[in-house]
Amino acid sequence: MNPVRLKSSFIYLANAVNDLRGNWSVLAVVLAPLALAAALCLLPDALNLQFRLATTFEPGAQNISYVQAQGVDAAGKPAPLQEPQPFSPWVTTALHLIFGLVTLLVTLVTLCSLKRIQAGLRKPTIIGEAIEVYRQSIPLVPGFVWVTILQLAAPAAGLFLFQAASTYVYGSIGVWAYVALVLTIMLGALVYAWLYFAQYALVFDGKHSWHALLFSRDLMRKRFFKAATRIAVFLAVWSGFNSWAAGAFVVVSLLFGPVGVVTGFLGTTIFLVDLAEISVSFATTAFVVAAGRRLYQDLQEG
Repeated sequence: MNPVRLKSSFIYLANAVNDLRGNWSVLAVVLAPLALAAALCLLPDALNLQFRLATTFEPGAQNISYVQAQGVDAAGKPAPLQEPQPFSPWVTTALHLIFGLVTLLVTLVTLCSLKRIQAGLRKPTIIGEAIEVYRQSIPLVPGFVWVTILQLAAPAAGLFLFQAASTYVYGSIGVWAYVALVLTIMLGALVYAWLYFAQYALVFDGKHSWHALLFSRDLMRKRFFKAATRIAVFLAVWSGFNSWAAGAFVVVSLLFGPVGVVTGFLGTTIFLVDLAEISVSFATTAFVVAAGRRLYQDLQEG
């Protein structure tokens, strides 16, 4: 049996569009709760940014002038601190962790949706289909999180050991240190490519823990560079769309922030802009995951 010839990266992306074309309504309903949760997690950061802008540029709030620096008052006490932001750092840090988990669940529910599409399964109603996707996704959450941790920890451990050895041999100064840094980054990218399909192996083939990582390695073994170049294109497309969406969010939030202050709906305005950016990011993630599923299947058939 001849191995399946790997298609070009853009054909996989086009096939992803075809896979999702008739299922965007279901996927939108499936991802809507996660998008709302993610937008709420990032809302405090946006409000803190608006607060910093208001305290910096509000007329009469601050003046730019030359004064003698005074770190302490006459009694030797520290100078009073500026007014605290609306949300403290520990709150935003906790919400960032929740945001990371929500983002991870986007990949999981997308894979479960694709698995049902591939099997030709569909509930009569969109809401019923979305509930069924979550019913199948929830039991996989612990294993999916663990596989992702292993998937990221393996290249991270390799990077740390390689960089530590390079620093010990060449020192931290000089051209060899920069060469070692570049090699370290390349090594991490190669290891990540080897393990890229571990999440797919869990959802589609029931491989758990290290078995998922080893299954991904075995898939990539004979056609590593061909598959890795396609993965690089997928990630470049994903990064490009997300960077554009994040930049647009920052610009639009800065423009609409004063409008929200004037109208008294600052939180609502920022939340809606944030939700739009998150929706674009999650749709892009689903698109790239669908392309990866096509490549995963071709590697299996080969």
